[in-house]
Amino acid sequence: MERTGAQIVWETILREGVDVVFGYPGGAILPTYDAMPDYPVRHVLVRHEQAAVHMAEGWARATGKVGVCMTTSGPGATNLVTGLANAMMDSIPVVAITGQVASNLLGGDAFQETDVTGVTLPVTKYNYLITHIDELPEAMAEAFYIARSGRPGPVVVDICKDVQNAVIDWTYPETLARPGLHKALRQEPSAVHRASELINQASRPLILAGHGVQMGRAEAELIELAERAQIPVVTTLLGLGNIPEQHPLALGMGGMHGEAATNHAVQECDVLIAIGMRFDDRVTGRLDRFAPKAKVIHFELDPSEVGKNVRPTVTVLGDCKQTLGALLPGIQPATHGQWLETIRGWQATTHQVDIADQEVDELIPPFVMRQLWHATKGECTVVTDVGQHQMWEAQYFTHLRPGHLITSGGLGTMGFGLPAAVGAKLGKPNELVWAIVGDGGFQQTLQELGTIVQENVAVKIGIINNGFLGMVRQWQQLFYEKRYAGTPMLSPDYVKLADAYGIPALRVTSNDEVYPAIQRANAHNGPFLVEFQVKEEVNVYPMVAPGGAVGDMIRRPGPVIVQGYSGVQPSW
Repeated sequence: MERTGAQIVWETILREGVDVVFGYPGGAILPTYDAMPDYPVRHVLVRHEQAAVHMAEGWARATGKVGVCMTTSGPGATNLVTGLANAMMDSIPVVAITGQVASNLLGGDAFQETDVTGVTLPVTKYNYLITHIDELPEAMAEAFYIARSGRPGPVVVDICKDVQNAVIDWTYPETLARPGLHKALRQEPSAVHRASELINQASRPLILAGHGVQMGRAEAELIELAERAQIPVVTTLLGLGNIPEQHPLALGMGGMHGEAATNHAVQECDVLIAIGMRFDDRVTGRLDRFAPKAKVIHFELDPSEVGKNVRPTVTVLGDCKQTLGALLPGIQPATHGQWLETIRGWQATTHQVDIADQEVDELIPPFVMRQLWHATKGECTVVTDVGQHQMWEAQYFTHLRPGHLITSGGLGTMGFGLPAAVGAKLGKPNELVWAIVGDGGFQQTLQELGTIVQENVAVKIGIINNGFLGMVRQWQQLFYEKRYAGTPMLSPDYVKLADAYGIPALRVTSNDEVYPAIQRANAHNGPFLVEFQVKEEVNVYPMVAPGGAVGDMIRRPGPVIVQGYSGVQPSW
């Protein structure tokens, strides 16, 4: 079939099962946009290119497919960088298609020319500069394959304008022949056997399950392992939902703002089974004091992550669904009653919820998160921005299934929440989706309210407005003698702002208004915004201080009035 380069782009997108593209047109990508109306693809016009990547990330995480974003050369392409870095850090499959100046103009500092491949090389899994039509068919097919295969990540395809206009006799590449593209990890049966031996011999085993479990669709194998040998399960932030948090073996999130009892378990276990996680510093704290009594088994897909931060006793390389499947036949049933009783004792005396009694009469963010859980019965997807509200969501919203939480982990990108929620809602149109954002992060991408209205995306928006860059303020309070330099934040009237876009909105200032406001938003057939004006100086506890060991936690001074931990609904 004779096709232009622009048509090849859309043909490939459709063949890869993608029907939504997030983008912003410009001169160098116009030939591709000109071909778009001939294809059954929904184009979502963003208000800023960074948001296009975040929407593609949210769509990818909601659907399990490769998200696609598109923009023009120069500033259009450079505005993608933060989103690409976020996708890279969190292993999200995204293909970014950018227009480039005509090939004969490359290197001449033409209008809106930028070395896009050079700029994005450090924050992508792979990238292409296409200067001839013959290169395009295989590059487009490879881009999707690379984005989703192995450890997923973002890929950039930068296409010169003349290539988009050029014509070629085209057939879709059914096989990809690039050397090394299909290189498979070699599974070592001896490593699986050694891992099973360590687990069977353990007195105090502990599972630490990360985002790789969700990406590998290995939740069933994880739960089977935990239940067969009665091994408690800790999750990372991006691993929340790997095991339902009401499961008796679920200990919730560990790390810097993890539960105190959970972090104690990490420090006291004798075998740590790390599955699909990379020992991020927010999980480990001080490395030389992390899990000091444990032999470490690392189930990992990416060989470059093995030994990078924590040196394992045994490494099992491969897709975790396959490697856990190979492990299970060798795991002997066990009870570990004394170990589980010890952990329950810690849970009875150390609590994730550290809120002094003088604060409960005022509206505080943890209460909002609990009420969101009650009002939705947990049957929704929550997409957060980054900061205190992100940690409170992780602590107080009980995650019952994978994908309950979509958030920025490794890069910690403020502004992620709102656009990613748009992508998630378009990926799961029948799902209730809440964007929970802080006043700081929301103001970085609030222009996407225009996208929400134009595309009629029925996402619900909850703004936790505490008048500060909250997490930075918390650090200033605890470690910089309350010198709040650069952190007090002025907000617009969010209700009026929403009204300017035609979005109904409410302002909530007291506890008794929270649940009805959430219910009203849930019932509305369209986007809805709720501003929660919360107490300003509320901190996230527990907290591991920078440079501290994960077992050394800062606790809330004063009486603890809420008795509970993740998975248990405390009374307020």
